[in-house]
Amino acid sequence: MPLRVAPDASFKALFEGNDRVITGMFLCSGDAGVAEICAGSGLDYLLIDAEHGPMGLESILAQLRAIAGYPTAAVVRVPVNDPVIIKQVLDLGAQSLIVPMINTAGQAADAVSSVRYAPRGHRGVGAALARSARWNRLPDYLQRAEELLTVLVQIESVEAVGNAADIARVDGVDGVFIGPSDLAATMGLLGQQQHPDVVSAVVRVIRVVKDAGKIAGVNAFVPAQAQTYIDAGADFVNVGADVSVLARGAEALAAAFRAGPADGVSAVRASY
Repeated sequence: MPLRVAPDASFKALFEGNDRVITGMFLCSGDAGVAEICAGSGLDYLLIDAEHGPMGLESILAQLRAIAGYPTAAVVRVPVNDPVIIKQVLDLGAQSLIVPMINTAGQAADAVSSVRYAPRGHRGVGAALARSARWNRLPDYLQRAEELLTVLVQIESVEAVGNAADIARVDGVDGVFIGPSDLAATMGLLGQQQHPDVVSAVVRVIRVVKDAGKIAGVNAFVPAQAQTYIDAGADFVNVGADVSVLARGAEALAAAFRAGPADGVSAVRASY
């Protein structure tokens, strides 16, 4: 029997009739088992990071399949604004993309063109052969592809901050994801994501994006900083990463038990 809708959870749908902030985390390990564990955590979305994580197409596909069994939305950050890579990731069945290092409205328009079929764009037509259309079990996929997809572009440089309003207004851009780490580096503040000037720039972009009627999100692992951005109007916040959770959790275990078995057991129990 033909399917009428793609079964994967939609990122855009998270914001429909929802008055709370959407939260998620990076998946950087590239492991489908880790993705499935995180998918059952209750977070709204998981961001598969193919920009910095050790991931090829097969790894992205495995994680999409692992997450698909849960209500958590899957978002893929592609490694670069490249039409071939974007086409391949879409054909894997990814419905929500973050395109990094967008500095101008023209680059944002290129990203949008890569997700649209001709004549509106230049995405290659191969959905009948791919998971995106469930191997032609979604008979109306070609006509509905744009409505099923969420396109987020990443602002993470001084140049992009200056062009934020024009980037946000690009037709087909659903929202903007702000990267404070690279932004701080371009401001001469490498590693200082919490510097007041960086925070001020992020807040400014959030407000500009919201004024354009688009979704605004940001990466913020420090709770107080995340709250600052939520108070500024951020719609979604990336609050962690699989590798960071594992690293800090392992360090906490080691520190607790080095303090002594009795103290360690109490400390570990208190953390769960």
